Amino acid sequence: MSISVNQLTKIYGSQIAVNNVSFTVNKGEIVGFLGPNGAGKSTTMKILTGYIQGNGGSAYLDEEEIRIDNVNTKKKIGYLPEHNPLYPEMYIKEYLQFVGSLYGMKKQILADRIDEIIEKVGLSPEKNKKIEQLSKGYRQRVGLAQALIHDPEVLILDEPTTGLDPNQLVEIRNLIREVGKNKTIILSTHIMQEVEAICDRVIIINKGSIVADDKLEKLTGEQGSLEQIFRKLTNV
Repeated sequence: MSISVNQLTKIYGSQIAVNNVSFTVNKGEIVGFLGPNGAGKSTTMKILTGYIQGNGGSAYLDEEEIRIDNVNTKKKIGYLPEHNPLYPEMYIKEYLQFVGSLYGMKKQILADRIDEIIEKVGLSPEKNKKIEQLSKGYRQRVGLAQALIHDPEVLILDEPTTGLDPNQLVEIRNLIREVGKNKTIILSTHIMQEVEAICDRVIIINKGSIVADDKLEKLTGEQGSLEQIFRKLTNV
């Protein structure tokens, strides 16, 4: 399943947050979506998940338009926002059961999926705890688990490795690479090494506009390290 974005625009008052942005991400691609704070990354990702509506342009999953009122596209997307949407008073399994039920997953299928996803994201040692008892790293794993629980065709991950220690980083990178073989993934992060370790392609956005979109290998091969390219294009 591909994501197609065509001349997407979002305006807040007099500020243009996203300015005429166009790109396509195909199934099996893991795309790093980079930009300085306030560049329009999170706004774009919120539009792509149907969380907010753009003022102009369009975004599609294959042939189906992504809109706030289109529940069908939302069922096909797993989303981990920058600020992890957790209920700290819930137990891990209870929370994942709640999220799965929102997607209409049947009881036994959901129970089996919860066990599978807890194992997959490395939550097994903490699986009987309340979310409020978890470290930041494990809370991030719960956020990733809720994004994956319904086995979506598209994953949109905003800073997915925040708070992870070096060992956890490697595990989650491997997980994202593994699930990315048959999904469409857009991943936003401030960590350049993260992009270099996980992504096939890079899109850089600055002041609401795309300033680079190419294969990682080609970008770094022609212009130097990803960090050098990023600083040059965004003036940070």
